Amino acid sequence: MLLGMSLAGFTQFHVVLSLIGIAAGLIVALAMLSAKRPPATTALFLLTTALTDITGFMFPMPFDPADVIGIIDLVFVALACVALYMNHLKGAARWVYVASALLALYFNCFVLIVQSFQKIPFLHQYAPKGNEPAFAVAQGVLLIAFIGLAVAALKKFRPLSVAAAA
Repeated sequence: MLLGMSLAGFTQFHVVLSLIGIAAGLIVALAMLSAKRPPATTALFLLTTALTDITGFMFPMPFDPADVIGIIDLVFVALACVALYMNHLKGAARWVYVASALLALYFNCFVLIVQSFQKIPFLHQYAPKGNEPAFAVAQGVLLIAFIGLAVAALKKFRPLSVAAAA
């Protein structure tokens, strides 16, 4: 039992948090390209991403690469929160927010691909060990897409500071 749920129920809760975080994060990332910051969606993205990382540490497994990604992801979520909510996107906080929010989203999407190749039979047949070309191509496409998104967002995301917008 974890948080009063069976392991299967807790796993579903963790996956739902992750998918909500990814969906909200994609909305936030696309909004950055229009120099917009949807406050509620941004808060939902940052909260569910942090909760996904935290619940990931609760699984009864030894420390593994997923835990390392979770720690790195939490650092980026914390940086995004500080840049947004404490520094109000002023000065360097703008690019710190964009970079850290997009890196947090990238790591969640990275894990989504890993889990998809492990759990979805159609994908698993192409990369049963997780080191086959199909897996590498999927991760490479994700990386290239996020690099392009980050470059574009860093150029275009110039909203009013959070304090001025409130």
